Amino acid sequence: MSKRVRRIWLCADDYGIAPGVNNAIRQLIAARRLNATSVMTAAGHIDRDEADALVEANGAGNAAIGLHITLTAPFKPLSANFAPLRGGAFLPHPELMRAAMTRRLDVEMLTVEIATQVEAFVETFGSLPAYLDGHQHVQLLPQVRDAFLKVAAETVPGAWVRQCGRPRGARPLHDRKGLIIDILNLGFRSRATRLGVVTNPAFAGVYAFSAKANFATTFPRFLKGLPDGGLVMCHPGFVDAELTSLDSLTTLREHEFAFFSSDAFPAVLAAHGITLIDPSGARGDTA
Repeated sequence: MSKRVRRIWLCADDYGIAPGVNNAIRQLIAARRLNATSVMTAAGHIDRDEADALVEANGAGNAAIGLHITLTAPFKPLSANFAPLRGGAFLPHPELMRAAMTRRLDVEMLTVEIATQVEAFVETFGSLPAYLDGHQHVQLLPQVRDAFLKVAAETVPGAWVRQCGRPRGARPLHDRKGLIIDILNLGFRSRATRLGVVTNPAFAGVYAFSAKANFATTFPRFLKGLPDGGLVMCHPGFVDAELTSLDSLTTLREHEFAFFSSDAFPAVLAAHGITLIDPSGARGDTA
């Protein structure tokens, strides 16, 4: 066991995507098994009732509530006249990535959409988000990151943002998905710093969403080399018809929920000398 306790963020993404996901996240927050969740204001299941239920589950503020900026299909923009679209919805992720890499996006439109999602969060929760991140890591894409960081710096002062660089000692070359995210993340943190935006010092939680995935054995690997203030992304949830119609990540969400609900989870944290950050006053890598 490490002699020095490391404090980390354990953040459940996708609050608002479906009732089963919302329910699972609330249960884990109430049990103090998570200390952050990212809300999708562009999704169909985040209204005042779902927000109030989350705040109630959060009790005395055991979890930071952030905004999960959403710019990919099947979700639809909240701002008027956003483009490009496919069938009235955002582009699928591969198309958005290609458009961003070839710089065919409109940064002003992106800025307006991201700011509109922030406004929707404030209308729903009555406060600014504690932090910002991106669904499917869209905040890392060229052009998108410019708009994302501009809104973070100007509209959500004091919030931190998620950067997705893994610890240096935890970058296996066979992890193609993780390597792509590492590459997209290059320069993101330095851009944020220049704008006075705080980031988490390191990131983990990427794995292949395949039927063979065993989350209970995968999770401990996320803790390798993770520094104090590091962030682990997760996606717990219960499968329902709404989730199945919107997202390919289904059954694995229930596996994640089962692990975080089990006695094995706190035992793994203790074995690695890790505890969850107390969100009170914590900000990214200054926590």
